[in-house]
Amino acid sequence: MHGHFSPPPARSSNSHLDSAGITKLSNELNLPKSSVYNYLSTLEQEEYVVKEDETYYLGLRFLDLGRYVRQRDDLYETARPEMEAIADKTDELVNLLVEEHGQGVYVCRVRGNQAVNVAASTGHRVPLHNTGLGKAILAYLPEERVDEILDNHGLTANTEHSITDRNELKTELGSVRDRGIAFDREERIDGLCCVAVPVLDLDDRPIGALSVAGPKSRMKGERFESELPELLQSAANVIELNLTYS
Repeated sequence: MHGHFSPPPARSSNSHLDSAGITKLSNELNLPKSSVYNYLSTLEQEEYVVKEDETYYLGLRFLDLGRYVRQRDDLYETARPEMEAIADKTDELVNLLVEEHGQGVYVCRVRGNQAVNVAASTGHRVPLHNTGLGKAILAYLPEERVDEILDNHGLTANTEHSITDRNELKTELGSVRDRGIAFDREERIDGLCCVAVPVLDLDDRPIGALSVAGPKSRMKGERFESELPELLQSAANVIELNLTYS
């Protein structure tokens, strides 16, 4: 949801309530009626609840949230074996990232025998514009969504190699779409490079992105420009097929 709405802490599970009015919810949640009204007004505005007379019901938009969470779980379960195979073959760090609220969130990381130990664990959030993973996702988002993300989060420089110009970034995103491959050449961490590919649904919308990251001494030449991209694209294709037809 947009804005700064924070749901109230429930005393216990209230899933048994199929519908309720403000007084009933106030008693269930042990909150003032005015607070309950404000929460419900926000939820109604965002189409998560429906009001009929003075009674509130859950809206169908919660079905979208269920699909969203299930898609994330399916992505992790489907991608993990492919990531382990890539880590075994490359000995590098393999990452799976998704976009959430305009930032990148690592949902899985698999380390090969020589993987670098970068300070980012599962759940860690990173900017999208200066990671190969993030650019692989941005390249397949609608332009208005990209502009919204850049307006909200800016184009900060993590290193001297970071892209800080919007037009330059959009030109690179066009190249990512043309090749289906994104590169990070020390743009987030000095000395670290990565190559990434998107994981797309049937409508070419990005579900997430997959990458191999390593020190620049090993991420160069034919390996960086061709071998790793082909390996990642093959894995992404398997993941996409499994997500679609499993």
